[in-house]
Amino acid sequence: MLLVVFSAAPAWVTAAVFLWRWDADPALRGIFLILITAAAIAGALAVRNRAVRPLHALANLLQALREGDYSLGGRDADPEDAVGEVMVEANALSHILHEQRLGALEAGVLLNKLMAEVDIAVFGFDAERRLRLANRAGESLLGASAGELLGRGAEELGLAPMIEGRPGRIASHVFPGGAGRWEVRRRSFREGGKPHELLVISELSRALREEERQTWQRLVRVLGHELNSSLAPIKSMAATLRSLIVRKPPPADWREDAESGLAIIHDRAESLGRFMSAYAQLARLPPPARRLVQFPSLVRRAASLHAKRVTVEDGPDVQIRVDPDQIEQVLINLLNNAVEATDGNGGVRVRWRTLDDSLEVEVEDDGPGLANTDNLWVPFVTTKQGGTGIGLVLSREIIENHGGAISLESSCVKRGCVVRIGLPL
Repeated sequence: MLLVVFSAAPAWVTAAVFLWRWDADPALRGIFLILITAAAIAGALAVRNRAVRPLHALANLLQALREGDYSLGGRDADPEDAVGEVMVEANALSHILHEQRLGALEAGVLLNKLMAEVDIAVFGFDAERRLRLANRAGESLLGASAGELLGRGAEELGLAPMIEGRPGRIASHVFPGGAGRWEVRRRSFREGGKPHELLVISELSRALREEERQTWQRLVRVLGHELNSSLAPIKSMAATLRSLIVRKPPPADWREDAESGLAIIHDRAESLGRFMSAYAQLARLPPPARRLVQFPSLVRRAASLHAKRVTVEDGPDVQIRVDPDQIEQVLINLLNNAVEATDGNGGVRVRWRTLDDSLEVEVEDDGPGLANTDNLWVPFVTTKQGGTGIGLVLSREIIENHGGAISLESSCVKRGCVVRIGLPL
């Protein structure tokens, strides 16, 4: 207001001087002076109202935004006017904040419902290891409601070993809500700028029992099939030989029949012995004895067993800490399978490369590919004549003991099969 008055003052003083010197009736000059003064004051008030009212409205709008009220908005905002442009932007900001708050509320409600429904115990601890969050499964695990648990320390709740131990491990523990084997996972997060710890505990006993039951069913089914395949001809031949012995007089060719029957019994017993030996090999796989080795030499040594049937493609000269005997056995098994799959009508290629912190190995053949993958990783199931059915299973066990992974699939480019191995560097 004062700035407008000071801006109009020179013009008002000039008009007053001219009116003072004007040779006219004093009453007329007074009327003109009053009119000029009133116009100046009215103009100042109009300018003040024009500038101050939008700023007051904008201040009220910003105060409402600060307090979380997004229902207010500036009206009659002219985007061509400077103050109106500010009001338009404030209205847009209010709309955006309203949408974000609505989305955050909906996401929060959904997260709360998910945490309440999952059967995995979730706990949140602050920097002083005091419980700040517990879902319904966590309440059930600790045998108390959230109101009784929140604010208590991890030591008091019996969760200190879970927080201090190695994350991602499986531990046996007795909680007020039950005992069993539990998978423990931890994650760090920040809330309000302060560090917090998220503890997730999931029960594994039920899943492990179900998996163990299915494993035993598969194993018994395979063992029963193999034992029946060997014992049925042995039983049949034994009955035939017994009938030959009790016949009086014995037939003229009884010796040839006896030798043939005994040969069958011997072959089947020997096959059953090989099967049990393979089972023992799979069950007694020792842990890897790691040492640093040159991976290319390991590949070339395994490929040299098949002379020119296997092509070793050039790869990086990389060193890796593994059990060389076990990894070489894996390569031999895979190369044997690949060479047998081609049956002399194609080649086998082995290649490797490094990706980030892992080594990827591929064994590719030109065979017929995979017809059925249902029993691919089931022990003692084989489609090869004289095969034991443990080569792939043993290879996967060795690779997983090294912290890696193995996959087998048909080639997507041409006929054949590709085995991929990933090992951590």
